[in-house]
Amino acid sequence: MAFGFGIIGCGMISNFHARAIEEISQARVAACFDAVPAAADRLAAQYECRPYHRLEEMLADPDVDVVTICTPSGTHMDPAVAAARAGKHVIVEKPLEITLRRCDRIIEACESHGVTLSTIFPSRFHYACQEIKKAIDTDRFGALCLGDAYVKWFRPQEYYDRGAWRGTWELDGGGALMNQAVHSVDLLAWFMGPVAEVRSVSATLAHERIAVEDTVVASLRFENGALGVIEATTAAYPGYLKKIEIHGDAGSATMEEEDIVRWDFKKRGRRDTEIERRMSERKSTGGGASDPAAIGHQGHAMQFKDVLKAIKQGTSPAVDGPEGRRSVEIVLAIYKAAETGKAVQLPLKSDPVLAARKKDR
Repeated sequence: MAFGFGIIGCGMISNFHARAIEEISQARVAACFDAVPAAADRLAAQYECRPYHRLEEMLADPDVDVVTICTPSGTHMDPAVAAARAGKHVIVEKPLEITLRRCDRIIEACESHGVTLSTIFPSRFHYACQEIKKAIDTDRFGALCLGDAYVKWFRPQEYYDRGAWRGTWELDGGGALMNQAVHSVDLLAWFMGPVAEVRSVSATLAHERIAVEDTVVASLRFENGALGVIEATTAAYPGYLKKIEIHGDAGSATMEEEDIVRWDFKKRGRRDTEIERRMSERKSTGGGASDPAAIGHQGHAMQFKDVLKAIKQGTSPAVDGPEGRRSVEIVLAIYKAAETGKAVQLPLKSDPVLAARKKDR
């Protein structure tokens, strides 16, 4: 069976989705929609699919089995819910949405209409992340003590100026943390387990005409007792490789971009030689550190394959709706901690009321 994909939102990220779909033998780009007709027409011409200028018409297309949502972050809910009601499986770019209520609306719609939902976090599918997760799950790290994530990227003022939705609470949902670092937030929670408490500070230090932070530092306490740090910025020229460090009393590992660069354990395992060989051949360059268009689409392709497998088998994909919601909850808790100067406990009972978000409306 060949799955037909419909792309909703034809901006920059839609090209990564389209290229990933093209690499999957049992998938094809069947259609696309954008509120700006010219954008849909351009993508359709590039990938030889059917353009739509009205969403309901694309959702009525029988050739569309799965939709991918590539609209601005704060506009994911409406097309995702509409797609679920139309019986289409739903893949949503990160973050799932920008509030917990809106995340829950998407999750509930997909559950009630019996369609598969997945949130795009392609980093989980790369070799390095899979090996670190296996080592954690088999207790190779021993007692986890520290889990840290660093996203020290650079975005010029032009990046925010040329996209009116960027840098707003209403559509971007936040700044360096919600937009750029949310991938690392997801990975850190996936590796270390649930977050119990956060404290943080944030600031806008190097950009104008944005309502959100371009720099944030957060300290975390995980439910297992381990501690952690998240540092995120879009103001660190020229931009550096994102990094995650996992430490325990029996081992430590460091990952830069999608490569393992340190792999240190008290006891050697049977896969360590292969991991070290791959370490010696690491090829990471800048990734998205200074150019948002420089990321690869291979992770998307691996995640799309996982979603299609889940659809065929009637199982949940590796990154489902609740998994996507988790990173949003952590980000919102960090924002609330920064605003109040107080520790915030997780799980959150409801969406935190952020004064900064009110000002942006």
